[in-house]
Amino acid sequence: MNLSKIHHIAIIVSDYEVSKDFYVNKLGFPVIRENYRPERDDWKLDLRINETTELEIFGVKNPPARVTRPEAAGLRHLAFYTENIEDVVAELNEKGITAEPVRTDEFSGRKFTFFADPDGLPIELHE
Repeated sequence: MNLSKIHHIAIIVSDYEVSKDFYVNKLGFPVIRENYRPERDDWKLDLRINETTELEIFGVKNPPARVTRPEAAGLRHLAFYTENIEDVVAELNEKGITAEPVRTDEFSGRKFTFFADPDGLPIELHE
């Protein structure tokens, strides 16, 4: 079995337009495709993370709230690599997005921080 790369990560959002603005305009992920699915009465937005990985945003009506932050079973957080965490945090701040103070991972020695998407999903930046 050869499972060598992550193809996509899918998240369900409570406000499609707010989340679309956040991921496309604030975080800068390019749109691959956007489709309304009338049989489900929802939106599916595919965004490019890199040459092999996509982020799928599903805008559904009245999704259940996240159980707890972030210790429930299942997805804990999204993590994105960056070469300069301070520059990215400054860009986020300019866009009105607040990140936690930058810390250093005790095991890897790498810098990291967290911020949240409009639904409170934790997003990590890792250098």
